[in-house]
Amino acid sequence: MFPLGTPLLPGAALPLNVFELRYLMMMDDCRAATTPEFGVVLIERGSEVGGGDERTAVGCVARIVRMLEHEDGRRSVLAVGDRRIRVERWLDDDPYPVAMVDDWPDESDDVNEFVAADLAQRLAVFIDLVARATDRPGPVVEPDLDETPSEFVCRVASILPFGPSDRQSILAAPDVAERYERVAVALDDLIAVTRFRLADEI
Repeated sequence: MFPLGTPLLPGAALPLNVFELRYLMMMDDCRAATTPEFGVVLIERGSEVGGGDERTAVGCVARIVRMLEHEDGRRSVLAVGDRRIRVERWLDDDPYPVAMVDDWPDESDDVNEFVAADLAQRLAVFIDLVARATDRPGPVVEPDLDETPSEFVCRVASILPFGPSDRQSILAAPDVAERYERVAVALDDLIAVTRFRLADEI
């Protein structure tokens, strides 16, 4: 397990600069495994270094797609979020954090077409505001025909500048419809902040 200061969502890229000995050992173990992957959870409070941190119970499996070893021993790792997990129990560090986890697929992947259309409308508003605020094109977020509703909403949440608590809430939604709702609420906050900044600049 790799506790971090930001949650990982399925489909999102996770670049890591690994230098701490125990996590270098974890990367060695991952590389030797049949499937090179590890779990990521959010540190809600405290610091993972030295212990005493509080970690979320819902996380995401990260699948390693590339690992580069440097002369000084560091590893540049690129992983991708794969699937949600729930932590059932934390075990003693060995020497890195270890936990018993279960996969946690969505309870339902049904999404009302009006909910999806509403999120798309909010996205268009935010992208337009970003373009006006920065004089540059906003992020391009378009549905991929091969994507499931779950994959699309996770990609949207990964691209937009949400904070760790919003991302964690989105990750922990019990089903895809609720995840759309939580993304929409967080997106409304971004829209309000961006509009305020634009008004302040006039």
